[in-house]
Amino acid sequence: MKRILVINVNWLGDVIFSIPVFKALRQAYPQAHIVCMAVPRVREVLECVEEIDDIIEYDEKGKHWTPWGKWGLIMKLRREQFDAAFLLHGSKTRALLASWAGISQRIGYDTKGRSKYLTKAISVPKESLHRADYYLRVIEEAGIKVHDKTPELKISEEAKEEVKELLCRKGVAESESFIVINPGGNWNLKQWPKEKFIKLVRQLAQHDQRKMVISGAKKDEALAADIAEGLGEKVSVVAGETTLKQLMALMARADIVISADSGPLHLANSVGTKTIALFGPTRPEITGPRGSAKVGLLQHDVGCNRQACYYLECPDNVCMQAITVNEVEKAVKALE
Repeated sequence: MKRILVINVNWLGDVIFSIPVFKALRQAYPQAHIVCMAVPRVREVLECVEEIDDIIEYDEKGKHWTPWGKWGLIMKLRREQFDAAFLLHGSKTRALLASWAGISQRIGYDTKGRSKYLTKAISVPKESLHRADYYLRVIEEAGIKVHDKTPELKISEEAKEEVKELLCRKGVAESESFIVINPGGNWNLKQWPKEKFIKLVRQLAQHDQRKMVISGAKKDEALAADIAEGLGEKVSVVAGETTLKQLMALMARADIVISADSGPLHLANSVGTKTIALFGPTRPEITGPRGSAKVGLLQHDVGCNRQACYYLECPDNVCMQAITVNEVEKAVKALE
């Protein structure tokens, strides 16, 4: 294969789990031109995957929403003359795009009745697989050997400099050690309660000499401010002030990152930073960190008997409530 397209998934954590696919493709085809097609919001992460040569954005809710927008994308894919497309995403639309683009080999899971648009339709595994292994099976079914399942991200020098300047403005010198607290998440059920984060940060401020930096997206600014309130220069808030590349650089600078199951947790683990992973409704066997760094994973069996819980109306979020502040503080000490 000389030209390979990987049609990727949409969410940050899942995109990180897809990185070993690109590593395996590069090892199998060292001279190939490897392109990833994905939604715009994950572009910055994909730009930090060394094995990817180019990125094609599929703006499914923007310029590619309309039929003529999709036709323009199909024409672009045709001009690229790909030899093969590996579809990690399970949508029928993406299979149609690859088929109408005339890509001769189209390999993906037999989901949503799309097998007729694939040249090799793979049966969905009956057993539960980690997301990384689920994506790797797509290329393994095409005969590609996988030797390394570790996701790795390369941080840009520009992002490192930008984060150094940001931390300096926030009162954290280049020589100072710090812990990153990432309290947000893409859905509330996976978040550790705000009150517990507040208590944790206050206990760490008393017992740990390191500073703390609270990260997060724009929507997490109020949450971060509540957690940092009254602690002065011991805690700095950067929530809403970093790009994804800058967030990677921030995580790489940290001694430890404390986070629930979320994209930033997996970013930190994939840039080699030790993490405390707080798991509740999701299962670490399916979405646990797969990077090279050490992980302190906390989760309690609260008797729900759920493989992975998506009960968004849960009245008390008992699985996340079960993780205590003292447990997290002990986990921090155990990773030192």
